[in-house]
Amino acid sequence: MEGEDASEGPMMDEIYANGGDDANHKRPIISGEQLDVEAYAGLYVGRTKITRLLFISDHCGNPAMQLEALRMAYDEIKKGENTQLFREVVQKIDGRLGPNYGMDNAWCEMVDRRAEQRKGKLESELNAYRTNLIKESIRMGYNDFGEFYYAHGALGDAFKSYVRTRDYCTTSKHIIQMCLSAILVSIEMGQFTHVTSYVSKAEQTPEALDSVTAAKLRCAAGLSHLEAKKYKLAARKFLEVGPELGTSYNDVIAAQDVATYGGLCALASFDRMELKNKVIDNIGFRNFLELVPEVRELINDFYSSRYASCLDYLGNLKANLLLDIHLHDHVETLYDQIRNKALIQYTHPFVSVDLHMMADAFKTSVSGLVKELEALITDNQIQARIDSHNKILYARHADQRNATFQRVLQTGNEFDRDVRAMLLRANLIKHDYNSRSSSRKL
Repeated sequence: MEGEDASEGPMMDEIYANGGDDANHKRPIISGEQLDVEAYAGLYVGRTKITRLLFISDHCGNPAMQLEALRMAYDEIKKGENTQLFREVVQKIDGRLGPNYGMDNAWCEMVDRRAEQRKGKLESELNAYRTNLIKESIRMGYNDFGEFYYAHGALGDAFKSYVRTRDYCTTSKHIIQMCLSAILVSIEMGQFTHVTSYVSKAEQTPEALDSVTAAKLRCAAGLSHLEAKKYKLAARKFLEVGPELGTSYNDVIAAQDVATYGGLCALASFDRMELKNKVIDNIGFRNFLELVPEVRELINDFYSSRYASCLDYLGNLKANLLLDIHLHDHVETLYDQIRNKALIQYTHPFVSVDLHMMADAFKTSVSGLVKELEALITDNQIQARIDSHNKILYARHADQRNATFQRVLQTGNEFDRDVRAMLLRANLIKHDYNSRSSSRKL
């Protein structure tokens, strides 16, 4: 490789040695172990814990992991009142976990009977409140109905009940509670347009939001942007989440998810300066990254141009990320964008790059690397040309000398034009041209 500036030697050497065995840059790479389902499920509570376990059982290729997820989902559902979901899980288990994880008709009948009684009681109470026109009681009645429907898996009815409380909200606190409930149900239903709408409503309340509520809303907005593939906006929202979030939003998202989603979206969409200022130097977000050391290390490796190590981390994380209910659809896109950014960043400082050494750095073949570079050159993301015979990439840097001459010439022409215009105006004023023209017309 031939550098443009000898003063950049140390940095160039580090980039040049990406694929090498420099002991100073060696970091332990995480093993490709399968996801610890029990530890993962322990990060969440409520319905999202069950839906994440079922997602793992549907998408993993490991039968043992699949059965473990179904077993945990079965146990979790038995703690609640969603008999429809219970029947679905029993059907998926299909007797593979023995008699203790089979159909429990007695439990289903008991829960359904109790649900009918509870529903009748709620209806009578709500009718009484509406007759008496007590706004706060009506609001609480609809809120109770929302919680009832949510517990039994009727998400559409739960959403409608929560939204109906809006007409009976008398304080900002009530509005925020309504918005958070609507957001929770909307995320479960996958209706992220509703999520965006109710995040906006909550943020527009007259009273200032407390730090925990603000953190929850930023998480919800981040998930909405992620779903819409607006990765830069998603990264900004996750990076704004404060450490006060803690475990307060585990019925939607865990703190580890904030680090993973925010870190990967930032890598895929931020430029080098943004990555430094908004991620690496972000003290608040650093607390989240400490929970997921692999993501922290791959971000640091990417910024330090240790691409081989960074790509190793990404490769080891990929299998588990594909089992994430929110991230799985975006893993391939994010990985492609991160890799493309790494290729662009690697080639940028050089006049020429040896493709054999670059292929070693990115752990790929020369032919595969050439195809990737061709796509980036065609897309105008890299200004370069490839010497296919000698396997060298030559940068197409602008002729700085010619560009300087052109700028000087343009500046001279603009100065000459401005001087002529100024002299013309001065002569017109000197000879009182406007006044004489006016008098001649009279």
